[in-house]
Amino acid sequence: MYWKEMLGAIAKPNKDGKTYELSTDYKFEGLLEYPRPQLQRKSYINLNGQWDYRIINGKGQVCSSGSILVPFSPETKLSGTDMHILLPEETLEYTKVFEIDKVKRSKHLLLHFGAVDQVAHVSLNGINLGSHEGGFTAFTFDITDYVVEGNNELKVKVRDYTDRIGYARGKQSIEPSGMWYTAQSGIWQTVWMEWVPDAFVTDLKINPDIDGNKLNMIIKVSEMKGHLDISSSNQDLIKEYRVNNIKDDKLYVTIELNQYQLWSPEDPVLYFLNISYGKDSFSTYFAMRHFGVARDEKGIPRLTLNHKPYFMNGILDQGYYPESLMTPPSDAAMINDIETIKSLGFNMIRKHCKIEPMRWYFHCDRLGMIVWQDIVNGGTKYDMNMICNIPTVVRPFGNAKDKNRLFLRFTGRNTEKSKEVWFKECKEMMHQLYNVPSLGQWCLFNEGWGQFDAAGCLDFAKEIDDTRPIDAASGWFHEGCGDVFSEHVYFEELKVKRNRRPYVISEYGGYSLKVGTHVKRDAVYGYKKYQQQHELQNAYDELMAKIKSLQEEGLSAAVFTQATDIEDEVNGLMTYDRKVQKLY
Repeated sequence: MYWKEMLGAIAKPNKDGKTYELSTDYKFEGLLEYPRPQLQRKSYINLNGQWDYRIINGKGQVCSSGSILVPFSPETKLSGTDMHILLPEETLEYTKVFEIDKVKRSKHLLLHFGAVDQVAHVSLNGINLGSHEGGFTAFTFDITDYVVEGNNELKVKVRDYTDRIGYARGKQSIEPSGMWYTAQSGIWQTVWMEWVPDAFVTDLKINPDIDGNKLNMIIKVSEMKGHLDISSSNQDLIKEYRVNNIKDDKLYVTIELNQYQLWSPEDPVLYFLNISYGKDSFSTYFAMRHFGVARDEKGIPRLTLNHKPYFMNGILDQGYYPESLMTPPSDAAMINDIETIKSLGFNMIRKHCKIEPMRWYFHCDRLGMIVWQDIVNGGTKYDMNMICNIPTVVRPFGNAKDKNRLFLRFTGRNTEKSKEVWFKECKEMMHQLYNVPSLGQWCLFNEGWGQFDAAGCLDFAKEIDDTRPIDAASGWFHEGCGDVFSEHVYFEELKVKRNRRPYVISEYGGYSLKVGTHVKRDAVYGYKKYQQQHELQNAYDELMAKIKSLQEEGLSAAVFTQATDIEDEVNGLMTYDRKVQKLY
């Protein structure tokens, strides 16, 4: 046990440290790219840009107002606001006037929100459209009956309760420090509209079957009265397709494939389809691959890709930017992060505390980067001493199943409402990302944050997606379930622990180096602190050599902490502004 490093990590950073203006070099270009690559139509109206906003406090007084650049939260520099942090008792109100030249009476107009944190109430021209709870998933309204020719007034009212009710919040905090980051609120992903015919495809579920050389699809439609047509620009791809069954509002389709290539990080082959249903048409894509668990020739349980043992060399990537927090400032920013991570030798990203815009996953698909996706943590306030600090040091407390029940009382998920919220949000997150080819594993709970009944939650998640491994609990509160045995190892010697499940070190490293003024604040948070770049490089090389040696012993995957610095955390391989790579 590295006691000195452990005690240093528990110590809170200096809140009074000097702050710096920090920004990446990415140019904001409107985030105008089509936001949903796996169901992409030609009809596309982007509503990003200048909106009006105001923030009303608990006494009904306006405490901030003006113009805001959507989709950036009011807490961010790129929003153009005074960067007011929305409090749980405050209401954030948006207003956007958009013009429609002609209302197409034979079509429907759909209004889409990529994500609004946390609870959104939406109205159009004074008519209530509905609400959505949960700050990380997309939602849609059919506004056909409420839109008019000429100007239309769209209003969005937002409440963000952070840790008071139990909604997913990731690592946002009203009082950011150390591993907790600046809270944000409101619209933080693209808002857009599209025209569709009366009979249109509302949803799509894609299941590649590499054993049967086919693609199974479930196509959900608004009305059962269209003719289905599927084609590909690759003339040799499709052998034949057929509708196997029609039930309720779903078409069950099988596409028999000719020769194809399997997807992998080394060869990330994607196949694109054009699908028409009546007058509705769109493009989509898929990859032929399989993620699973199996024993190797020595009987060691391993994670597999396409039925072969595959070591997943991963890095924790929390996807924050100094000028825009959770919202990537541009498509180029997302691409550069993924390409840089791949150039450093990693083939997997663990996406920790947020759901990225769907274009980020598309870039992982096409660039060849496996994604481990966490169900974003939530719950009410955590007792960090009981669920994090003590189990980190006294590991038997975390591993003993009967003692888990004691510690899980402190995870912030003790009310029926907060548990109800978890099931709803988990279902939405898994549904939204189900078709992503590069998504190789789910993680339900991290270090006990919001954790409860992992076994029951695992059964629930398996009903939604049984096509990928699921890490039921990453860290220490394992509860004896899940497809992998997943530990965080920061202050102990790295070693393989044999188990009936593949052994993964789902977090390790945390090596910190502060680089000049490429920081948000003069504060240093991390698990092992270095003063010079060569010291960090030597320690990193030694650590990577150790990870490589453990693969032969049975290590199936490892996740280094982390890709970039974020606020007080300076344990990234890149600085927060992406201007310095810390390794040679």
